Amino acid sequence: MECPHLSSSVCITPDSAKFPNGSPSSWCCSVCRSNKSPWVCLTCSSVHCGRYVNGHAKKHYEDAQVPLANHKKSEKQDKPQHTVCMDCSSYSTYCYRCDDFVVNDTKLGLVQKVREHLQNLENSAFTADRHRKRKLLENSSLNTKLLKVNGSTTGICATGLRNLGNTCFMNAILQSLRSLVEEFRKTLCALWQGSQTAFSPESLFYVVWKIMPNFRGYQQQDAHEFMRYLLDHLHLELQGGFNGVSRSAILQENSALSGSNKCCINGASTVVTAIFGGILQNEVNCLICGTESRKFDPFLDLSLDIPSQFRNKRSKNQENGPVCSLRDCLRSFTDLEELDETELYMCHKCKKKQKSTKKFWIQKLPKVLCLHLKRFHWTAYLRNKVDTYVEFPLRGLDMKCYLLEPENSGPESCLYDLAAVVVHHGSGVGSGHYTAYATHEGRWFHFNDSTVTLTDEDTVVKAKAYILFYVERQAKAGSDKL
Repeated sequence: MECPHLSSSVCITPDSAKFPNGSPSSWCCSVCRSNKSPWVCLTCSSVHCGRYVNGHAKKHYEDAQVPLANHKKSEKQDKPQHTVCMDCSSYSTYCYRCDDFVVNDTKLGLVQKVREHLQNLENSAFTADRHRKRKLLENSSLNTKLLKVNGSTTGICATGLRNLGNTCFMNAILQSLRSLVEEFRKTLCALWQGSQTAFSPESLFYVVWKIMPNFRGYQQQDAHEFMRYLLDHLHLELQGGFNGVSRSAILQENSALSGSNKCCINGASTVVTAIFGGILQNEVNCLICGTESRKFDPFLDLSLDIPSQFRNKRSKNQENGPVCSLRDCLRSFTDLEELDETELYMCHKCKKKQKSTKKFWIQKLPKVLCLHLKRFHWTAYLRNKVDTYVEFPLRGLDMKCYLLEPENSGPESCLYDLAAVVVHHGSGVGSGHYTAYATHEGRWFHFNDSTVTLTDEDTVVKAKAYILFYVERQAKAGSDKL
């Protein structure tokens, strides 16, 4: 959002000597000494823990407002108000008076200057520490990352991703996707090697800038939009080296989907479509003459509406009505729907546009089922967020009832288990913060940029999911299905 309080709150300069030593992402809260999610006040450069830890940054803001409350209303309050702070890990800016993340800057561009200064401090500290830590790791018998959980130490084989400036949308998706072409492959390989330090995906980030101009700059982006762009470009790049045939030639020869290879989105099949590719059957029926039209639509993910009757519901524990479930969203997606006047169907028999009904069936399920909950919708002027909690299963999501030919499916071929969840924190698509929950070797981890935390299933199921990744359950031994 656009914040009107920057000019009265952003007073520090990038060359300020008041910053602590060391890398900004490791700075400690001046109250509780926690180094998780440090936030720096852009008025006085003091460091406190952020809203996802003990909230001392907010307490710092509130304490600064007490003297101001004693001023007469007629007096002009020119004193800086310690209202705006910056996350030292993600470099996103938050205003406590607006109670939201902000995207604008001062006339002198002080916010961006501070952001760049913190990035330089982080990179310098990271470079200086890298050789020392690598040497320590080589000489140490401990070759797995250690994490303290409830006072005890446990091994962890997951690595965080450094935030390069509002790149949490990218980090959350990368932590959720484990498969798949050079810089992407390098990044994913590094994530599960258990490195002692967070991995910095700079090379991948610059490749993203090069091939996806929409994501250039340091503004907050939509994680789902990034995921689709990423998968689409990976699919095209993988086709580029397909048996030595150029990408353009493949696209020209495969512009139409064949009946035997319906899941080849924009050309030949690749590992992207092999993992994420499914097929929908779209049925449209003319309500005047009854003519039925069918077509197959390949998909890499399904975007599900949150039914309107649940949209005013803001938490799981509210008592005013039933809890929205993932099944409600899937049912809304696949149920028979009468198209409105703006979507009249061109009936080939009637030779004109007619009222009609539409229904989706799933003709083929993918190995990894990606479900996107449509939390952002446009009003007349704004893109608002639907903050409704949607209940989702960790295991045994049964997709059989949505299949076109369920009788041809095996007993467990339609069951899916959750592998990852992407969550958006905040109120708007252009602001807020993305984190991800992902499972590995039977344990759940919370990925908040460079911070990786071991968590439990109860925490995961309470998350207000934005994107869900379900993996096809493996068939039992002796089954014909792989």
